[in-house]
Amino acid sequence: MCYRNPFPTVDLVIELEEGKVVLIRRRNPPHGWALPGGFVDYGESVEEAARREAQEETGLEVELVALLGVYSQPGRDPRFHTQTTVFAARAQGSPRAGDDAGEVAAFPLEELPQPLCFDHTRILEHYRLWRAGQRSAAPVSENEP
Repeated sequence: MCYRNPFPTVDLVIELEEGKVVLIRRRNPPHGWALPGGFVDYGESVEEAARREAQEETGLEVELVALLGVYSQPGRDPRFHTQTTVFAARAQGSPRAGDDAGEVAAFPLEELPQPLCFDHTRILEHYRLWRAGQRSAAPVSENEP
């Protein structure tokens, strides 16, 4: 029997000191701007994956601040069914593109580039609401063995 399950992924809304959020321009399809993130490796927690993906794609060491939510609509990724755990994070410094990021930049929430990939417009709207105190988020808790 062959099981078809969603692929676990992580995404991060990384806020820099000046209140801007970090986005990457994807080098691979689907093309466009996106939140930093990627697939969770076998044997890795979602928290570890989020920190690793942030480092690989932006060169930033991040502090995970809150769990914004889990997004799992089957059509959120045009390639296949993914389920993402989204974290709000903070970082300092200047991001630099790495891994599958063709470019990386920080943008004010009111001036986001287009097009945004996946369901990242929705996620960033939820982030805006959370920052304004109009949506709840959960604290990040490390998975203890």
